[in-house]
Amino acid sequence: MIDDSVKIGSNVKIGEHVIIGENVEIGNNVSIGHHVVINRDTCIGDRVVINESTYLGRVPAANKSMAHRPAKELPPLLIFDDVKIGNHCVIYQGSTIMEGVLIGDLASIRENVHVGKDSIIGRNVMVENNTLIGRFVTIQTSSYVTAYMSIEDHVFIGPCFSSSNDKYMGMENDALQGPVLKEGSKIGNNATFLPGIIIGKQAIVGAGSVVTKHVVDGEIVVGNPAKKIK
Repeated sequence: MIDDSVKIGSNVKIGEHVIIGENVEIGNNVSIGHHVVINRDTCIGDRVVINESTYLGRVPAANKSMAHRPAKELPPLLIFDDVKIGNHCVIYQGSTIMEGVLIGDLASIRENVHVGKDSIIGRNVMVENNTLIGRFVTIQTSSYVTAYMSIEDHVFIGPCFSSSNDKYMGMENDALQGPVLKEGSKIGNNATFLPGIIIGKQAIVGAGSVVTKHVVDGEIVVGNPAKKIK
């Protein structure tokens, strides 16, 4: 089902049982798999690949128990040229996916997220709202990127990484602040980051580390809690 207001470029391939909402714009040479849903106002660039059963432009939900509710009105989802999106992904309104990004199967990207050019969001990765991801970033399988987090260019994050943004765990209605990963830092698999910590440029965090304090530029830390090594 395709709304009459949709603008579709040339050489676009559309699978079976695809739903495209009002005012959607689709560029040239785009491939859309079966059972894809593209919500209203979404804008898709050229040569984008969208695989089966993916939902683009989803509207976030809320209930009265949430301390930090999403905005009632969000800008459209923007997907730039040469993006590849896997099967069963969900990408929300208000986010921007820049050129050449690869998004693995089962990934979820919430509202108000920016993913920079040529970055990789791995299989089953969860990126929460209001997060900035730079260029040439790699986030590997099953990692959890918390809300209000900042990841600068050329950062590498290994599988099953976990981060948090609320030091009081919901007991107080304070501002949330996720970790900040500076340019070129590298994070081993199963590392865990507490709220608000800063990982310096070119720093390395070893696999399985629990990081409770800032890590300065170029430093290598390992362990629980993470400590500097030579």
